[in-house]
Amino acid sequence: MERAVFVSIVTPDVTLEQVMEYLDELQFLAETAGVMGDKRFVQKMERANSKSYVGTGKLEEIKTYIIENEIDLVIFDDELSPSQLRNLDKELNCRILDRTNLILDIFAQRAKTAYAKTQVELAQYQYLLPRLTRMWTHLERQRGGIGMRGPGESQIETDRRIILDKISRLKEQLKKIDRQMASQRGNRGNMVRISLVGYTNVGKSTIMNLLAKSDVFAENKLFATLDTTVRKVVIENVPFLLSDTVGFIRKLPHQLVESFKSTLDEVREADILMHVVDISHPNFDEQIRVVKQTLHDIGADDKPVFMVFNKIDAYKYVEPDEFSIEEKKRENYSLEELKNSWMYKENTPAIFISAKEKLYIDKLRNDLYKMVAEIHAGRWPFDNFLW
Repeated sequence: MERAVFVSIVTPDVTLEQVMEYLDELQFLAETAGVMGDKRFVQKMERANSKSYVGTGKLEEIKTYIIENEIDLVIFDDELSPSQLRNLDKELNCRILDRTNLILDIFAQRAKTAYAKTQVELAQYQYLLPRLTRMWTHLERQRGGIGMRGPGESQIETDRRIILDKISRLKEQLKKIDRQMASQRGNRGNMVRISLVGYTNVGKSTIMNLLAKSDVFAENKLFATLDTTVRKVVIENVPFLLSDTVGFIRKLPHQLVESFKSTLDEVREADILMHVVDISHPNFDEQIRVVKQTLHDIGADDKPVFMVFNKIDAYKYVEPDEFSIEEKKRENYSLEELKNSWMYKENTPAIFISAKEKLYIDKLRNDLYKMVAEIHAGRWPFDNFLW
């Protein structure tokens, strides 16, 4: 396996603890892509250096480490600008990846269907377009008189035209597939639709398998599911459609949000959103905020939401020290306390379950039945009368 070091900065709007949490996620992303984590470099700064992301001293420290330890990759926890990439490439003389590039790489690995592959390819070309100059720094860029261009410059322009043509063709392909998918959604009639949403790796596919008795791929890796899966579920003779789509993540590249918008139509057209949360994650409240923001970005934040707090079997409760004067940390709250505080703060139906251990799944089914039956009765009052 390739070995990578990770780089991030602590700015005034984030704490060191948060940055380490973000680096945990970045390392998990790298491992999902098949890269082994080695070391982390963190620097406190007002803002990222416009030329090299980190300061010159920290850059020299990173450079020394990668030479002495034969490191293959340096991965940055933010999207780097084309000039930052170019400068870091020159200085570190090894492969540089930013968070966006890494996520795109994972999506490319995970894409199975022609639709998903087309979406990912489009996102990759959109990311690549403004960064073409970095790829041609090894060529001489001589400038002569008026109308004279160096070989590097003309090659970049040629590549830019090729990529713009590819982007245009991929967009046309997606439009055709979008029309087909819209037709498929239209053929489903007025059936009640529920869409599973949530941060990546929270257990959405496992819940889908339990409710629909299906065999959707589920794995303890980020972005195990890219393609939208729709299954018909029947609870006590009340049918509805359940869809599972790509998980969200902090700093999800805007290129992916754009290219996956049609996939996310299942979310926009749902009657109810089942927002699945990993209650065992130390920063689950921030993950909730990320999902809410992404739903807002795709225009789906006006839907009724059913909160499903999953993985209660993995939740770690630490008995608080009764003599401590420090404020209780999140792990010092029992599940019952978290449940009560959530119910108090939010006017949203919620349930605490474990999909893996099948805890409270019957209650989940019963709650869903009540929600779907209410919508069903409103849509088909005559059917309701027959019952």
